[in-house]
Amino acid sequence: MNAAFYDAAMWPIEKLFMHELRRRLVSTARGRVLEIGIGTGANLPYYPSDVELTAIDPDEGFLARARRRAHAVGRPITLIAARAEALPFPDCSFDTVVATLVFCTVEDSRQALREVHRVLKPNGQFKLIEHVRVRNIVGAKAQDLLTPLWRHIANNCHLNRDTLKIVQANGFQIESVREHLRGLVIEVEARPGQ
Repeated sequence: MNAAFYDAAMWPIEKLFMHELRRRLVSTARGRVLEIGIGTGANLPYYPSDVELTAIDPDEGFLARARRRAHAVGRPITLIAARAEALPFPDCSFDTVVATLVFCTVEDSRQALREVHRVLKPNGQFKLIEHVRVRNIVGAKAQDLLTPLWRHIANNCHLNRDTLKIVQANGFQIESVREHLRGLVIEVEARPGQ
């Protein structure tokens, strides 16, 4: 999926509710911030003005669009082409790591979460918005059936990934979880565990 098509496809969802989730999640980011999978930069307008923002994405087309959006909103940012599974930063580099609608597409989500844990400072915060596998059996079965096709259409997006469980299993202490759309979308705030 290219960057222009992504923005067009996401527009109705952004207008309905995602813009508010993004605002709430990233407006409390602090210090040195890493955004994983910046995509086209939809979170950029919501960051506090005093954060030092770095972002990665493996797709140069998305990075180009994020760069234009950062310029349009007057946001200084360092953009790097990189994958979440191999973050090009030293240990304990960031106060906040943000990911919105990213861990559904990451090839190795466990490795990516180990990397998030590694680059976060011990008192750092991990902020996540993700669509996840629903608890409703019928809905979960529908997600299972649609996922193989959806992965081909939407950049490897897994509709049925239980991201919260994966976050918990990879060294994070969950501080809060908010559910939306009957558990289809979650907002998570977590800290690196010991």
